[in-house]
Amino acid sequence: MPIQIITTVAEMQQRAQAARATGQRIVFVPTMGCLHQGHLSLLEAGRKQGDLLVLSIFVNPTQFGQGEDFEDYPRDLRCDSELAEVVGVDIVFAPTVAEMYPQGYATFVDVEGITKGLCGASRPGHFRGVTTVVGKLFNIIQPQLALFGNKDFQQLTVIRRMTIDLNIPVEIIGMPIFREPDGLAMSSRNVYLSAEQRQQALVLSQSIVEALRMVAAGQTDSSVIVAALENRISSKSAARIDYIKICHRLSLEEQVKVDEDSVLLLALFFGKTRLIDNSYLKRAE
Repeated sequence: MPIQIITTVAEMQQRAQAARATGQRIVFVPTMGCLHQGHLSLLEAGRKQGDLLVLSIFVNPTQFGQGEDFEDYPRDLRCDSELAEVVGVDIVFAPTVAEMYPQGYATFVDVEGITKGLCGASRPGHFRGVTTVVGKLFNIIQPQLALFGNKDFQQLTVIRRMTIDLNIPVEIIGMPIFREPDGLAMSSRNVYLSAEQRQQALVLSQSIVEALRMVAAGQTDSSVIVAALENRISSKSAARIDYIKICHRLSLEEQVKVDEDSVLLLALFFGKTRLIDNSYLKRAE
């Protein structure tokens, strides 16, 4: 069957209910569109794990802060749908903002604690928007399984917490970061980078390699590792540090010493473009 594009909540819910009534397993991959190979790798994995593969494409205004790139965020539903069809997506759910947040909308989901630091500190209200829209999408699409990329590590942690706390019957799977051949983590925002910024953005993956090398050599003092990475990044004229943190993979609390649960989390600005990356320091991704 050709790919189906659904734009209304009512039709998507009806389609999901019909699928579940016949025993189909629904697999879901939420995105904001501008699909790249990282997204496609999630969809390819999802195709193998269920009967009905649903992709959402929705640029969610509630997770963008003032002065962020909501209006400029790249959108190309036709191209995205063509790519989705190639990898076997059954349904693209592409609602409008008015469909998701109709007049009078007043309900939000707020996960406390783990949303306050890291990206939450830099982007106040961001995770409130993320958890609200993901919660809504779970209710609309009714998947048994949802796949997310590990690149947005804090987001994945927050969504897992929400799913557990609200007893949402969805299995959350985190998938490995998909990288360009030179190591840069794939992101829809990479298209904003100038040629110079694109080259200097490699400092993200290079910093991860340096941190892994230091840990492998026996360094466990988080402050020493962070200082070394700050020194490396400060040599790049286009880069501005938002944060460099070594945190516990579940609580996201900063760690003084590196252990088996440590994850390195980085966020850098290149001009107005903010890029993130991460890696476990003693665990295989």
